[in-house]
Amino acid sequence: MQSAEIELKFHVSDPAELQERLPAVGFRLETPRTFEHNTLYDTPDRQLRARHELLRLRQYGDRCTMTHKRTPPNADDSHYKTRIETETTVGDCVALATVFEHLGYRAAFIYEKFRTEWSYELGSGSAHLVVDETPIGTWAELEGPTDWIDGMLDQLGVDPATCLTDSYGKLFLTWKDRTGSPAENLTFAEARAPALAAR
Repeated sequence: MQSAEIELKFHVSDPAELQERLPAVGFRLETPRTFEHNTLYDTPDRQLRARHELLRLRQYGDRCTMTHKRTPPNADDSHYKTRIETETTVGDCVALATVFEHLGYRAAFIYEKFRTEWSYELGSGSAHLVVDETPIGTWAELEGPTDWIDGMLDQLGVDPATCLTDSYGKLFLTWKDRTGSPAENLTFAEARAPALAAR
């Protein structure tokens, strides 16, 4: 399925407190906290990255998905992260990874998190908020129409000036620069956050 993805990310200092508030503003829990393992694939010379594209295999609980993302034509540098996303559920991540390898793609970056998914019913469909607990901190992502995102930030008391469009890869590189960590992937084994390790 192909769709336009519009989202904003913000840091969460207290995930439990945020999620206690979500039902009161209209959210419904869609998926409880679930471990997620993501592998990004690219050619050895990073052709996809150069074209601002992403090819990902994601294992989320017992569900495997393949995703391709690209920047839409004539995209501007707006306040929101906008991508054209094509995604499908697949039966076997390991088998598809083997196909990627045969086609010349290699695992370029791995990132892990615990994700909790919330949905919000709109007249024309639904919007979403996810809470991602990563080895380097917790972020929430709002995905939906821009006016809904703006209104929800206001309801949640989030300053729009603190929101980000950065990918987890970029957040990881910023964290590496700040900490001097030798980690090559954003995994709990390589970049473990003590607060999450105990959960």
